[in-house]
Amino acid sequence: MSQAMAAPLPRESGASSRAPVLLVADPDDDLRELAAHGITVVRAVDGPGALLRIGAHAPDVLLASARLPGIDPVTLIESVRRSLAALPIILGAGPEDAELAMRALAAGATACVARPYRCKALLALIHTTHDPAALPLLRVGNIELDQDAHVVRVAGAPVHVPLREYELLRYLMRNAGRVVTKHEITRKVWRSAGEPPDNTIVVHVKRLRRRLGDDERNPAILLTVRGIGYRFTAGDPPLSAGT
Repeated sequence: MSQAMAAPLPRESGASSRAPVLLVADPDDDLRELAAHGITVVRAVDGPGALLRIGAHAPDVLLASARLPGIDPVTLIESVRRSLAALPIILGAGPEDAELAMRALAAGATACVARPYRCKALLALIHTTHDPAALPLLRVGNIELDQDAHVVRVAGAPVHVPLREYELLRYLMRNAGRVVTKHEITRKVWRSAGEPPDNTIVVHVKRLRRRLGDDERNPAILLTVRGIGYRFTAGDPPLSAGT
């Protein structure tokens, strides 16, 4: 599973300076080191405690372990989604949690991240899920997208990306690490309530892979999740993906 997402960068002038509040629902990791990076960390050691603290602290992001005691994480996600549709929910999952991770994404999880956690990857994911549009520069692995300059770079070198592919890339990078469905791409990138012409998204994905230097037969960056959609990663395969 991908360990790195869009990198956190200084916010534009006038943006809110309030530290994001992260609720960590995990019996083993309290992640206090995130406080040194401007994240306010609130901790719960089980599912019922997480639900109580959501109401008490109104977190900006919820990080829940796949091994959370008290409540199955899928049940927790479904419960949160009934009242807080927009709260970013990150599931911390290990290699043995592949099936659970897919069920969590289907239940409404925003993204999955490898557990045990790595501070750098977690920081990036927290910032992008909290407010991805506030970042002028999106960075996933060695791929950069400058939203102000409208420039894409791969390993520091500018790459020409036509407008539609640029919009697709930007949307995928803003949602790096989570599965984006074809229907979602149709609505958000093609801005259509219906379906695009046959294979349109598939063709654009293939062209985008070619421009990014991704292996078209065995991609490691723009992954196809069979029957669902696509996931943009930093080059490490996610828990469960097809090609």
